[in-house]
Amino acid sequence: MNNLAWIFISSLLVNNFTLAYFLGLCPFFGVSGRLVTAFRLGLANIFVMVITSLCAWALNTFVLVHAPYLRLISFIVVIASTVQFVEMVIKKLYPALFRALGIFLPLITTNCAILGLALFQTSRGYGLVEGLVFALGGGGGLTLALVLMAGLREDAELSDIPSMIRGTAMNLMIAGILSMAFMGFAGLFSSS
Repeated sequence: MNNLAWIFISSLLVNNFTLAYFLGLCPFFGVSGRLVTAFRLGLANIFVMVITSLCAWALNTFVLVHAPYLRLISFIVVIASTVQFVEMVIKKLYPALFRALGIFLPLITTNCAILGLALFQTSRGYGLVEGLVFALGGGGGLTLALVLMAGLREDAELSDIPSMIRGTAMNLMIAGILSMAFMGFAGLFSSS
C-alpha cells in the first residue's frame, strides 16, 4: 500500500508529466485560458490515461510478450481509439464543451504525456494496480497543471500587467515558475 501511495504522489506532484517532464505542453498552453475548460480537458485526459494504462498492461502481459517491437505502434492505436471514443461521447453529451475544447480534444491523441504514461509504465514494470494508480496520479497531475495555469492566466487578465509581458511571454514565465515550484516537491520524499 505504501508503494501505491508513493506511485500516486510521485506521478501527481514529484514527477508531474507537464511540469517536471514537460510532456503534454500543447494542451497546457492551448486550453489553459479558461478554468472550466482546463478542468474538463483534464478529466478527459484522466479517462484516456486510465484506459491507456489498462490496455498497455493487457498488451504487455498477453499480446506483446514475444513481439516487443510492436509495443509503440500498439500503444498509439489504443490511444487514438480511446480518444475517438471520448470525442464521440463529449460531442453527444456535452456539445458546448466539445466546441469549447475545439482542436485540443482530438489533440489528446498526440499528447505525449499519454504515450509517455504507457512507455513509463512498461519500462518500470508496473502491474495492473500499480499502472492504474500511476495513470490516476499522472492524469491528476496533468489536470492540476492545467487548472493552476488556467487560474493564473484568468487572474492575469484582470491585473495591470505591462503590454510587453502579456501573452506568450507571461505564459512561459508562469509555466517556468510553476515548474520550479513542482521541482521543490522532489525534496520532500527520500528513497530511504
